[in-house]
Formats: sequence, C-alpha cells, structure tokens
Amino acid sequence: MKETRITLTTTEQRRLLVLNQLSAGSLGDAAAARLLNLSPRQLRRLRAAYRQTGAAALAHGNRGRRPAHATDPALSRRVVELATSTYQGFNWQHLTEMLAEREGIELSHSTLFRILTAAGVAPVRQRRPPKHRSRRDRYPREGMLLQLDASPHDWLEGRGPKLSLVGGVDDATSLIPWALFREQEDAQGYFQLLRQVVVTHGIPMAAYTDRHSIFWQTQDKDLTLEEQLQGRRQPTQFGRLLEELGVELILALSPQAKGRIERAWGTLQDRLTSELRLAAASTPGQAQEVLLDYLPRHNLKFAISALDADPAWIPWPPDRCLDDLFCFKYRRVVGRDNTVRFGRRVLQIPRNERGTSHAGARVLVHQGFDGSLAVFRDGVCLVRQLLADPPAVYRVAGHSRAAAAPPAAKPPKPPLPPTPQPRLPGQPANPKSPWRLASRNRFNNHRHASGQNH
Repeated sequence: MKETRITLTTTEQRRLLVLNQLSAGSLGDAAAARLLNLSPRQLRRLRAAYRQTGAAALAHGNRGRRPAHATDPALSRRVVELATSTYQGFNWQHLTEMLAEREGIELSHSTLFRILTAAGVAPVRQRRPPKHRSRRDRYPREGMLLQLDASPHDWLEGRGPKLSLVGGVDDATSLIPWALFREQEDAQGYFQLLRQVVVTHGIPMAAYTDRHSIFWQTQDKDLTLEEQLQGRRQPTQFGRLLEELGVELILALSPQAKGRIERAWGTLQDRLTSELRLAAASTPGQAQEVLLDYLPRHNLKFAISALDADPAWIPWPPDRCLDDLFCFKYRRVVGRDNTVRFGRRVLQIPRNERGTSHAGARVLVHQGFDGSLAVFRDGVCLVRQLLADPPAVYRVAGHSRAAAAPPAAKPPKPPLPPTPQPRLPGQPANPKSPWRLASRNRFNNHRHASGQNH
C-alpha cells in the first residue's frame, strides 16, 4: 500500500492532540468539545472519521482541489498581456474599468491585483503615507466655491509639445465643469475657462486660487498715484473680470489649502495621460478632443452629491453681452485728433451726431479674443474694429498684453578710426603711424598745389 504524506495546519495539529488524549481516556467528551470549540455531535463525527482514516480525516476535503470560482489561467494570461502592452502605464483601478469597458473582461480590483502581483507586474503609482493636516469641510451647495488652477505637465509624453491643463473643480461636489489645454498658464486660458463655465452652469459665488500674478498684483511694487487715491492696488485683468461678475476672489496660502483640485490633478495626470496615450494624441487639438470625451466619465466616477441639492450657480443675465466682459480692457486717453493709440494701431473715433470732440477723454479699449478692438466711453461704444490677424495674447508680469512685432534691426555703424595716443615729452614721433602718414600726405599735397619744390 502506498503511503500518503499529509501536512497538517496548526489548528489540525491541535485537533489531533486532543483526539489522541480523548482516545487514551485522559479527556472526556465535554472537555474535548470545549477545547476544540465544537458541539458534542460534531466531536463524535470527527472522532469516528479519525478512527476510520486516521490523520487524513482532519484535513479539509477540498485541499488540493481547484476552486469552482477560480479565474481561468488563460484569462489571467490575457490580462497580464493587456496590462503590459496595450494598457501599459494605467493604474490598476483604471485598468479594471478599461478592461470591463473595452475588452469585456469583468474582474474585481482585488482579483486584478492578485493576478498582476502573481505575474510580477509592479504597480504604476507608489502611494506615499498621508500627512496629518486639518480638514476643511466642503461647501454645502454646488457653485458656491470654484477652485481654479493649472497643471503644467508632459501630457503627451514626448509625442507633442508640453502643455498646461487649465481647469476648475467645484468644492461641494468635486465636479470638473470644464477644462482646456494651453501652451502655458496664462490669463486668456482662465478667461476661456470661466466663460464656458458661465455659459454651461452659471456664475460661481467665489473663486479659490493661488497667489499667481494672473489673479492679483504682487506687493513688491510701489503704489501709483491713482492706487494711492483709491486706497488699493489695481486688479489684474482676471481680477477685474471677477469684480464685474460679482465673484469673490479667495487666495490660498498653500497648495494643500486647495487640495480638491490638487488631488484632481494627480488623478488626471495618471488617467488622462493614459487616455491620451491610448488615443495616440500628439497635437493640442487632438488632446482637447480626448479631454472633452474623458471629462463626463471622470465626473461620473469621482463627482459626489452636495449636502444641499439646490445649486448656487447664478444664471447669466440674458440682456448682458459676454464679449463686453470676457475681454482685456486697457485705459487710454483720446488724442487731440480724436484717435486712440493701442500698440502700433491707431483707432479713429468718428464724428458723432452732435459733432462734439472726445479729445482728452478717458476711455477703455476692449481687446477681444476674436481679434476685435473697441473703444468705450462711459459704457458707450465709440468705435469697433475687427483685425484681420488677431494678435497672440500672453502674460507678462501679471498683465496680458498684445504681442507686438519686434523692431527692425538697424544697420551696423562703420567703425571709428583709432584714437591717437598722446606723446610724452622727449618721445620721438612714430613715422609709420597712420596719423603721422596722413599728416605728411596733407603737407605734400599742399606743397604741390603751391608750386614749391621738395
């Protein structure tokens, strides 16, 4: 008869010891049942099986058998292949969702974790232990606070230029109402973001930002005379827009203070980057298309319900024009010839019905993102001009200005003749110096002209 070797666990070894003492008469049935935490009936069944088959009766009957609900090895190999090829770089929770959505493979996160760990696949993101910070409660209603920020990152992973993602997160629900890619973080990107939010959702009650010069004037500059009279610094272009919309500007003292949007950037830098890689996006336009397709799924996954279901977005008044607010505004003074200078352009103000002059009047020049320039005085448009070539708008020291063409290079001036060095007393003149030769030539020419001989 072939001998079978059985390995018992610690619990099974304890049962074997108690059953041996029970068979030897050292323990009674009641005491043995208490030690093994079994009922008397179960103890009798276990004792009978031990007498019949020995120690093998103590091992579980399913030991060594493959569970009926175990994952198919072929499916496990397929998951490992997809995780290391098509979906390489996806975090494992995101990979679980993509496998169910695109490949029809329904697996739990724990099952995927077990399959990839057994195959030696390392996780993409290594989570750091959290730091202790004080918690700030969410605002109760959607639209009460909108956190704004930008995330410069290599979103295209070398397939295209480095971009900056400008977006906002609602504090009450973690909803991302809209976002867009820009070449860099600039005021125009925030103007476009807030305009789209106002059109689709409404005006937020407050905006939470960092202390970037796009949002506020730094304190290292001296106050102008006008600022001293007003008792405050002039707002930036974006700060002026918030004032006209009635949005309160709240400045954060640290990145951790606006942790909702900072955590959103971490999620997007992981998931959105993988989506862009899967779509082979290599241009800003392609990246924006992938972003707009991804945002609804992101909000469905991560957005939560507000404590108060009544939203706080303020509807946009239908009698107001968006272009009158969402533009850059600059103060100018009308010249004596009723013209306004803006960069290298001159805007001529036409004669009005009364024929009065606007010379010396203070006006506002509106620079729209569609390439239009308009002059306003006391809320009345005096002239509007649409440029054929809209200028690129960029941020310089907290202000957004039109990029002017570089001045034409001037031709180089001819080099000046060398300056003669003073001669010390008693030092003979150098007969070969250029100044000595020029003086001698002038002297000889004068003698030839006067008829003198050498």
